[in-house]
Amino acid sequence: MKRLNQAWRLMTTGLCFALFGLGGLVLSLVWFNLLLVVVRNKNKRRCLARRSISASFRCFLWIARYTGTLNYRIEGADILKQERGCLVVANHPTLIDYVLLASVMPETDCLVKSRLLKNPFVSGVIRAADYLINSEADTLLSESQKRLARGETLLIFPEGTRSRQGQDMVLQRGAANIAVRCQCDLRVVTIHCSEHLLDKQSHWYNVPPTRPEFTVLVKERIAVKPFTHASSQVPTRAVRQLNKHLLQQLQIVNDPFLGMNDASALP
Repeated sequence: MKRLNQAWRLMTTGLCFALFGLGGLVLSLVWFNLLLVVVRNKNKRRCLARRSISASFRCFLWIARYTGTLNYRIEGADILKQERGCLVVANHPTLIDYVLLASVMPETDCLVKSRLLKNPFVSGVIRAADYLINSEADTLLSESQKRLARGETLLIFPEGTRSRQGQDMVLQRGAANIAVRCQCDLRVVTIHCSEHLLDKQSHWYNVPPTRPEFTVLVKERIAVKPFTHASSQVPTRAVRQLNKHLLQQLQIVNDPFLGMNDASALP
């Protein structure tokens, strides 16, 4: 029965991958082009595009759960829905971390890799949602400040790429730099997968023997002012200290589920 279950999940995982790619193409070629014609206001069109992406992710996750491909739970989803004008920073163990978070954050912005613009399945989604591109260094900080000032939420994975199992976590300073320079708070989120699935060392067809469960835990909101004040207003020092604190918050200790079933663990 275990082998039969694993074979079933291999088939449904392939189906979900195909569905994800097809969904991205349909959104890009049909829905977003329709929005471009019908909705003339750029801000309203961007908002509708992001809400469409979030809804499609909820549908995708429902199918993945219904078919037994995976299971997931998000502790503190309502907190993410209500966040405004802050950075949401998370660790990045698997390919679907963004899908999990964006499914409960209907209007979130996101900082993405420039190479994804060459991916035909997601490039149209990125452009329609008007996500920030990490290679646009000249305008990244000023554009982040404008969007955060408008009350938008910016999702960042400060590792820059998926985590490697068994290796120490290393954070890029982009998230901390934006937080310090824009004087905005950060909401920390940790993501854990019970099995090796869609990680840096796995292909999509490397299906684990048991159904994987994703646990997303929304943690504390970190105020940036104590770091800038403690650093005597020296931005680079504040960035280093904040980045170190983020690393401590994002690292998963020996028991990643410690406190997840305890209400006191939530903000």
